[in-house]
Amino acid sequence: MNFSIYQATHIGNRKYNQDRAAYAYSSDALLLVLADGMGGHLHGELAAALIIETFVESFGRDAQPHIAAPQAFLSLTMHHANQRILKIAHDQALGAFPGSTCVAALVQDGKLYWGHAGDSRLYLLRDGTILAKTRDHSMVHQWVEWGVVTAEEARFHPQRNQITNCLGGAEGMFYMEAGDPVVELQSGDVLLLGSDGLWGPFSDQELSSAFSAQPLPEALDKLIVSALEREEGRSDNITGVVMRWGDREAVHETAEPVCHILEIS
Repeated sequence: MNFSIYQATHIGNRKYNQDRAAYAYSSDALLLVLADGMGGHLHGELAAALIIETFVESFGRDAQPHIAAPQAFLSLTMHHANQRILKIAHDQALGAFPGSTCVAALVQDGKLYWGHAGDSRLYLLRDGTILAKTRDHSMVHQWVEWGVVTAEEARFHPQRNQITNCLGGAEGMFYMEAGDPVVELQSGDVLLLGSDGLWGPFSDQELSSAFSAQPLPEALDKLIVSALEREEGRSDNITGVVMRWGDREAVHETAEPVCHILEIS
């Protein structure tokens, strides 16, 4: 497969970084996953780390080198991660359920599959425009769909971070929304996964143009710096994973699955 990929994070103006991210690939499949531990819940970083661990372990087991059923893989793995979070809360008597958003994408046979829970987003960018993106699971986004507030008003709404779906958090709360339809990737397509600390300060047009003419590391690092500046001391954790697909990108060949978990300092 031919792709370039980069991931980065910043603690923002929080005491802890509860974001987690990783990517993994075999000779036939590529996985990207990001989780944003919920700061208002006990041990959000634990929930996020369990999600990443579950996806990485599942990919290493199942990508040999092909994932037999990509969409089922995403759904089953996310549900397994949710069960692990609930179980550890019971087993360790944490007193509350850790919670985390999750967005995951799998590329195989040149096709993009994805699923998510919460408000961590996936953007598929093509020629400087947004071809597809996830739908936030939040009340404010629901109000946008109902016409109660505009998309621009939603960006600054005081309740914009209150989500209606997550892994852990509470028993029976979680569901995964699958990407539909499956998308055939074209050379030059850019896939971005980001926590709300990354996408929140920007319009869709700003995000889509950020990766149109720069190398991925430079573009993502600049976006993180800009997010910090715009939030002026109130920044959430900021995390992104970005991938560019196509014949002009680096060749990735491997006999066994390779995993890169983003280091959180």
